[in-house]
Amino acid sequence: MNLIDNAKVMKRMSGRLKLNVLFKLVFAAATLFGLLVLAVLLYRIFSQGISYVDLSFFGNFASRKPEEAGIKAAFIGTIWLMAVVAPITLTLGVGTAIYLEEYAKDNKFTAFIKVNISNLAGVPSIVFGLLGLTIFVRALALDRSVLAAGLTMSLLVLPVIIVAAQEAIRAVPRELREASYGMGATKWQTIVRVVLPTALPGIATGAILALSRVIGETAPLVVIGIPMFVAFLPQSVFDTFTVLPMQIYNWTSRPQEEFQYVAAAGIIVLLTMLVLMNSIAIFIRNKFQKRF
Repeated sequence: MNLIDNAKVMKRMSGRLKLNVLFKLVFAAATLFGLLVLAVLLYRIFSQGISYVDLSFFGNFASRKPEEAGIKAAFIGTIWLMAVVAPITLTLGVGTAIYLEEYAKDNKFTAFIKVNISNLAGVPSIVFGLLGLTIFVRALALDRSVLAAGLTMSLLVLPVIIVAAQEAIRAVPRELREASYGMGATKWQTIVRVVLPTALPGIATGAILALSRVIGETAPLVVIGIPMFVAFLPQSVFDTFTVLPMQIYNWTSRPQEEFQYVAAAGIIVLLTMLVLMNSIAIFIRNKFQKRF
């Protein structure tokens, strides 16, 4: 009987090992396929657009002639948009997370709010575009301005920042809070001097990744009517503007083949901005993790 039982055990182990090898191969193939597609995409973009990325490309406005087309208005417009979105989302997002985790009572109403915030993080971006069109563009008469677009995009990424900040604050060890209280600090002093500095890596990482989404998002801006062709710079948050994704979409929709190369150059600029923002997030996370 022992020999028969041992044979059955060995057979089961052999089957599990074969299944393990099979899944390893499947997952490796899936990873390689994704990397291959990414490599082909990057090669095509850089081979077509790198020759167009020069100082004149950043200094010229959009043009009907591909050799004169530039990204000045879209690049500056993107910076204007981020200047509106960043302070709004960071202030409201981190403030909401602090209230929910440190001050709000642990009851059904608070749990209801947290669940709905998590659900809002998964709502399609076009829904926020419709909300921004209804409230900011029409009800508040902000038209297609930087402020209207900034408030709309803030609604889009605010749930993501709140959830990221909540998780970061929740991960702070309770012993640190108790030690601060034991030294005579108030609740607010503990939050400002202990909780927030310790949670900063997670908060900063989530915030920068959320803001990176703002740079590449297009659907809400299309819904609220942000123009694709602009030959001037905004002077205030109430002016009309355009952004990089809208400008790239405009170039890709044109029939001339040269505009496809100009669009590839715009994608290179957009990817560079995203990589820089993600690198900053990684740097902040690693620096403060070592410190605390």
